[in-house]
Amino acid sequence: MAEIAQCPECGNVRPVFDECPHCGSTDSPTLSVDTIEINLKHGQPLVEEALDNLTEHLRRSMDLGIKAIVLIHGYGSGGEGGQIKRAVHQALESNRFSDRVDEYYFGEQVPAGSAAYQSLIKRRPGLKAHLQQFKIGNPGISILLLGAYARSA
Repeated sequence: MAEIAQCPECGNVRPVFDECPHCGSTDSPTLSVDTIEINLKHGQPLVEEALDNLTEHLRRSMDLGIKAIVLIHGYGSGGEGGQIKRAVHQALESNRFSDRVDEYYFGEQVPAGSAAYQSLIKRRPGLKAHLQQFKIGNPGISILLLGAYARSA
């Protein structure tokens, strides 16, 4: 993946949310993009842990000026929708993250080339690199468009 986060202390490439592995700095990195991927399945968390991780990542993304997130939640081993996917969809539909997420799209809604895809790419060009590979949509992701600032609920 291309360099997206640079440590403000040592100048090395580093993870967006974790401390710098080179110098240990916990200062916010300098970003070269406004769109990131977050993999909620990483580490195989329980559903509540995944939602807590999402809450924290949304807060930190807002602080960093991220405008769009491609959220990887998976779609379950049976292909019918895993527990994390269902919980994320329910949380979004019940406005749990409405103080940070202005709009959201489920992967099935934005197959490459569709009208919804074209509209989304026009507004957030940084999403194109993440979404163009999904010709039929991807039920294992959701796209989150973040607000300009956190609003009080």
